[in-house]
Amino acid sequence: MVSVEHLSIEFSSRPILDDITFLINPRDRVALVGKNGAGKTTLLRLLAGVETPTAGRISKMGDLTIGYLPQVMMHVDGKTLREDVMSVIAPRSDSLENASLQDGASAYSLETGISGEEARFIAEMDRTIIGLGFERKDFDRPCSEFSGGWRMRIELAKILLQHPDLLLLDEPTNHLDIESIQWLEEFLKTNGSALVLVSHDRAFLDNVTTRTIEITLGRIYDYNVPYTQFKVLRQERHEQQVRAYQNQQKMIQETEEFIERFRYKATKAVQVQSRIKQLEKLERLEVDMEDNSRLSLRFPPAPRSGDFPVIADDVRKDFGEHMVFQHATFTIRRGEKVAFVGKNGEGKTTLVRCIMGQLDHFGTLKIGHNVKIGYFAQNQAALLDGELTVFQTIDHVAVGDIRTQIRNILGAFMFGGEASEKKVKVLSGGERSRLAMIRLLLEPCNLLILDEPTNHLDMQSKDVLKAALKEFNGTVICVSHDRDFLDGLVDKVYEFGGGKVKEHLGGIYDFLRSKRIDSLQELEKKTPPNLPCKGRNNVHDQNSALEGRSGGSADYAAQKAAAAARRKKEKQIADIEAAIAKLEQEQQDIEALLADVAHQTSENFQRYDHIKREMEQRLYEWEILSEEE
Repeated sequence: MVSVEHLSIEFSSRPILDDITFLINPRDRVALVGKNGAGKTTLLRLLAGVETPTAGRISKMGDLTIGYLPQVMMHVDGKTLREDVMSVIAPRSDSLENASLQDGASAYSLETGISGEEARFIAEMDRTIIGLGFERKDFDRPCSEFSGGWRMRIELAKILLQHPDLLLLDEPTNHLDIESIQWLEEFLKTNGSALVLVSHDRAFLDNVTTRTIEITLGRIYDYNVPYTQFKVLRQERHEQQVRAYQNQQKMIQETEEFIERFRYKATKAVQVQSRIKQLEKLERLEVDMEDNSRLSLRFPPAPRSGDFPVIADDVRKDFGEHMVFQHATFTIRRGEKVAFVGKNGEGKTTLVRCIMGQLDHFGTLKIGHNVKIGYFAQNQAALLDGELTVFQTIDHVAVGDIRTQIRNILGAFMFGGEASEKKVKVLSGGERSRLAMIRLLLEPCNLLILDEPTNHLDMQSKDVLKAALKEFNGTVICVSHDRDFLDGLVDKVYEFGGGKVKEHLGGIYDFLRSKRIDSLQELEKKTPPNLPCKGRNNVHDQNSALEGRSGGSADYAAQKAAAAARRKKEKQIADIEAAIAKLEQEQQDIEALLADVAHQTSENFQRYDHIKREMEQRLYEWEILSEEE
């Protein structure tokens, strides 16, 4: 289908790809992997015809159609979502202009008189757009109203609906939520197009691809296995390469020593010349020796916080008449690592901003005693000092033993070598985001809130970050769609959807399994699947019905009573922690006052003794309640 023969390309006299050759066959699903800067995007652009190679050629079947989704694209405004998606097909009759199927294609065809082929396209368009996370009410919105991430989904829908022979996708999951990623996985596995995919989502690669091509040092290595199996084979190959490289280096050293030793001896002249020619003809081996996968990054010890860093009780957030979520009631305990998941726009970042105190809300949202929050969001990158270098930015916040590892840490996050001396103002948006992440991770805190932290990290950097978070002895809230990153990291999942925030105990894959079960339960209701939602309360009512099925049973009543008692106790502990914090401040104030002889009065000493006794009483109450947990 596509033949790549002796392909080379250079940028500024630097070789990116050097004499590579491979084939793409029909129905191949290829993962293109390698470090950032290895040439993955360049190769996709060459296959798409956007770039021209320095040497070699790419041969394609005469009627081959290609769909290419780049990471960055130009958008044209002036159309609605429906109009933009439908622009990928040949002009249709006017009856298609406002078409949207909610029932079967054939039924719609009979009602409107359009052809069955056109009706099938409309049905497929609906499924694709909704599968990528849009709602029917979005169909007639101007494309200009959507954010960059949603515009990327529109472009992806247009490409998928054209059914090209070859799909070239560059990081398609960066702006997708978990449900949309799962939909895309199923689509790519069953649609029949050949696929070349660049992604840093390990689970997505394993679920979609069956072949892995690695780019390293300008060469390619082709493995007919999915990504995880490739990692095993790649490690074996790397070890063989290292041994071969070391053997060659030893031979070169011995040969050079022989030449130097006998260079001026006439009796050895022939042998010396032979060795010199041998070295000149020798093809020097190269090995990518840098291996950051074993780098250990440790956070500074987290200052101890209260037992409950975050307590939410009946929290609600509205934007005008739009209710984002309501009745959000949950408690995050000290040391827990939890995930916020759900479709985009369901309130994950909104609740994070409420916790941060950046947004007003209804209900009670308490931050526990001595909680120090470290927050990562995309706009954090804009707060960096553009005049500092990358190294200086990190050097200013690093403390203790971690200072000796700054260059290793920067290397793990793709700022190795000369890149560490770049000024922040010349970095790309993705580079600034990664730098802001490193800076945050080195600042002492006990509650880390991370909003999509992996979008600009390659797999090695994600592994480093994940390992560090697992060892972190504080509390973590992570908003993410990266299942592999969340797997083994979080022990509780909060699902946002339908105006609710629902707690799921267990890891991310426990949550995903439970969602499939919930879907089967929904099917038992025999609700027509294509009927449009009449509002958020529809979903809310369905979920409430599911949760209340056993409402009349003794078990349910007992569970409800236990949950109420637990919430009451958690509220008591939170109130005591707030009182202790206030008393600690009063104690510090009176101690500062007593440091001055002029204020060492009996009244102040009595006040100091009263604060100490009240503090001891509050601490005793706190210990009793905590021990009962």
